[in-house]
Amino acid sequence: MTRAALLCLGALAAALVYPLLVPNYLVNIGMLMLFTAFLGQSWNLAGGYAGQTSFGHVVFFGVGAYTSTILQVTYGWNPWLAWPIAMAAGGAVGWMIAVLSFRAGLRGSYFALITLAFAEVFRILANSVPFTRGGLGMLIKADQRPINFQFKDPIWIYYLALVLCVISLLIAWQIARSRFGARLVAIRENEDAARALGIDVFAEKVKVLTLSGAMCAAGGTFYAQKYLYIDPSIAFGVDKSVEMLLVSMVGGAGTIFGPLIGSVALTVINEATRSLASVVPALKNVQPLSLVVYGVMLVLIVARLPDGLMGLFRRRPRHA
Repeated sequence: MTRAALLCLGALAAALVYPLLVPNYLVNIGMLMLFTAFLGQSWNLAGGYAGQTSFGHVVFFGVGAYTSTILQVTYGWNPWLAWPIAMAAGGAVGWMIAVLSFRAGLRGSYFALITLAFAEVFRILANSVPFTRGGLGMLIKADQRPINFQFKDPIWIYYLALVLCVISLLIAWQIARSRFGARLVAIRENEDAARALGIDVFAEKVKVLTLSGAMCAAGGTFYAQKYLYIDPSIAFGVDKSVEMLLVSMVGGAGTIFGPLIGSVALTVINEATRSLASVVPALKNVQPLSLVVYGVMLVLIVARLPDGLMGLFRRRPRHA
């Protein structure tokens, strides 16, 4: 067994034992790390491997959250059964955005802005149409039974987030070692050259955005069930898109473990700055302080570590 495999197994064993050794507060922090890493990985598939930067990735998150919640609250569906339907809806929206954008030849900053526009359109629709209950949002009835996707013990929510995170890592690992992944990297580096090599650039970009949308929608369903509430500002808020982009960029876009490392780093920073702001009176007016630190960190990463924090773990070439 390779050293990398041993490290992965050791990290997984530590993640499994972690909630059994710490108080509920830290269990919740661990859950947030894993869940944010999962969302970051969904962005990473399109933005990291394929180079299709999205500023409005939250549109898939919101579609997944609202689809599952509407099916559960309005039509009485079991949330476990609504989950794959929500993923299909997120994938369908990803396919639609991809076809409309890439058929029109949008790329780079133009594609990033069109995704942001779609997120805003969906937010306005969610605020306006009656079946989403507008700005009041949708409240899921508390039940606390596993069959209804609710748990009394936060440890089980943590383990569910761990399963999602592991699945996302396996998907990224499979893509990274596949021909599909090689085609995506070729597209990221130079679309015109990839097209000249015979790669169907349009089809590959549609595939990866569809997969990315389905994954992100799964995260939206998880969020709605965890907090038992969703509204347009939460479901389609730009801050969630920024969070997905940040964890990938800080950790290392286009890498398997980049979103996980970025999620751990940013979650620790968020909790540290929150504690610092509560202790230092002068910082209480800087709200949220974590965003200021995020911005500084992102500038430093881009300037000094273009490969993100993962660049620190890569072997440097030896000089004679």
